[in-house]
Amino acid sequence: MRRLFLAATLFALSLAAFAEDGTLLRFKYKKDDNYRILSTVQEDVKVNGRMNHHAEIVSRVTINVTDVDADGNGTMNGTFMTSESSTSHVGQNFSWGEEFKSTYKRDLRGVFDIADTYFMPTIRNIPVFPEKAVKPGDTWTAEGYEAEDLRRTFNVEKPFKVPFTASYEYVRNETGKTSDSSHTKKTFQVISAKYNLYYESPAPENAWELGEYPASTMGYSHRLIYWDNEKGQIDHCDEQFRIVIETSMGNQFDFSGTTHEEITEFTRTATEEVLKEVQKQVEKLGLENVTVVKAEKGLTISVENIQFKPDSAELVNSEKEKIKKIATILQAYPDNDLLVSGHTALAGTEKARQELSEQRAESVANFLVRLGVKDKYHVFTQGFGARIPIATNKTEAGKAKNRRVEITILDK
Repeated sequence: MRRLFLAATLFALSLAAFAEDGTLLRFKYKKDDNYRILSTVQEDVKVNGRMNHHAEIVSRVTINVTDVDADGNGTMNGTFMTSESSTSHVGQNFSWGEEFKSTYKRDLRGVFDIADTYFMPTIRNIPVFPEKAVKPGDTWTAEGYEAEDLRRTFNVEKPFKVPFTASYEYVRNETGKTSDSSHTKKTFQVISAKYNLYYESPAPENAWELGEYPASTMGYSHRLIYWDNEKGQIDHCDEQFRIVIETSMGNQFDFSGTTHEEITEFTRTATEEVLKEVQKQVEKLGLENVTVVKAEKGLTISVENIQFKPDSAELVNSEKEKIKKIATILQAYPDNDLLVSGHTALAGTEKARQELSEQRAESVANFLVRLGVKDKYHVFTQGFGARIPIATNKTEAGKAKNRRVEITILDK
């Protein structure tokens, strides 16, 4: 009995000593977890020393954890989308951009295992945690790399990898509010991650075909990461960066700015339960010409025969009242982004239909933002012209159904 008591006492003392030594920082993965990463970049772009433009870039990533092995390492499927608003379009919502799929593994410390067939994510192995527990003031280093997509700019067909060694410091513990809608108070582990880049690229085998290709890459990234060790995930982080690419022809491209990134879990809406609940609310609110369906990206509320003022994308007052009622439904999903899609009937030219569908999606999105349902960084727009009819265009009734705006509560 005494031996058991002594063993238990020694074990308790060892745990206490371990706790005093610091915190073991680790990613925690759960199968079927879903979360969204939203990063907003304010970027200045210079070409050969001259200001070219300022860009506001929103990147939206949705991650689904498909498997967790016996050691706790996760396998993820990711969908990556980037939307950019240049200087001339500041103030508008962000159009839904091209999507990229990716599958990769990540271990408990944060190290990636990903094939060269995938271009996303761009920054890999940030953060990577040390093997041992750490406390404020401790430092460590870890290898990482950037995988740039230069297919369109320089016809480079594989991810263009730029390696770096990141220097980390466990700066402090800080109590703050989480980035999700609950704004729960939590104690974050604040981690500094810094790296410098200098990489001279080997000439590609087909250099004579390319004409111009990246010759050297230099720059830096300074990140402050607010880590939630209870959840085993980043809550949010801020970055300052500058990347300079010099080409084989002597041209210089300079990208500098700031990034804010937030990571939140979100509600799955494309389920039978949520579908029935939203349909019930639509009926209760007396919304006519409004249907609700499960779609590929989430739950879609379709406003058919939507009315705008003649020859414009400005909603008539009756439609504004309808959108206000729909807004009360959308507010029940504060951590889900929105995608507003515009559709037209088959009339006029293809170009005119496309432009009108985009303008009308933008009009509804702007109205939702003004109502305070979301800010502009969480509402995206897309125009389809007449390419996706839901009824015949041979009758006026069919055309009315095709003239619609769809609001999707995004799952992915």
